[in-house]
Amino acid sequence: MSDVETSAPGTAAVRPAAPTGAVVHDEALEARAPWAHVITAGQTLRIVDLGGNQAVDCLFYAAHDTTERYSAADTITAQRNIYLVAGSELRSNEGTVLLTVTGTSLAHHDTIGGACSRESNTLRYGHHTLHQHACVDNFLDAGSMFGLGKRDLVSNINWFMNVPVGPTGLLGIVDGISAPGLHVDLRAEVDVIALISNCPQINNPCNGFDPTPVQLTVYAPDPG
Repeated sequence: MSDVETSAPGTAAVRPAAPTGAVVHDEALEARAPWAHVITAGQTLRIVDLGGNQAVDCLFYAAHDTTERYSAADTITAQRNIYLVAGSELRSNEGTVLLTVTGTSLAHHDTIGGACSRESNTLRYGHHTLHQHACVDNFLDAGSMFGLGKRDLVSNINWFMNVPVGPTGLLGIVDGISAPGLHVDLRAEVDVIALISNCPQINNPCNGFDPTPVQLTVYAPDPG
């Protein structure tokens, strides 16, 4: 995969107005909290970073068969870029386009940095962090509503998180490039189950060391 783009795209981003379909769900997800929701084909999920620099860990599963789920490898290979940008198609392990990034006010998003866990926290930051809630805990809480367990967790998306990759392939989780009010819009191409962890990490800069709420709004398909 030497022809896969590993340099961050430029600062350009597509900033569409809010979808024009009726709002079918709208809530502020508190800091550190999990979320699960079925997004039906044609609906758009808008995620808004309310406080700025808040990582939003995310997984998607085909609603009709949860053994088909988001695949970072298939998505990266198809678009030949490790970053998710406006126009990116989020593909499953079967090659199906689950969702499309129809617009975003951030230049790019991460899909290689993974999710924090209690185990990785203790390895990276010390055993004193073992009690801290982590994204894997949130995914398990949210996924249990649909019969999903630890074996169903795969490499996830990190909306708004900044994970640059250097020329040697070394990656790092560094200060974010998001800001209050920036958003990403995701149109479901098939019915999907969305799992979200509003990342509780406080040991690295992915949340500015201060997790904050995000807004989650689901819009019906645009009329006409």
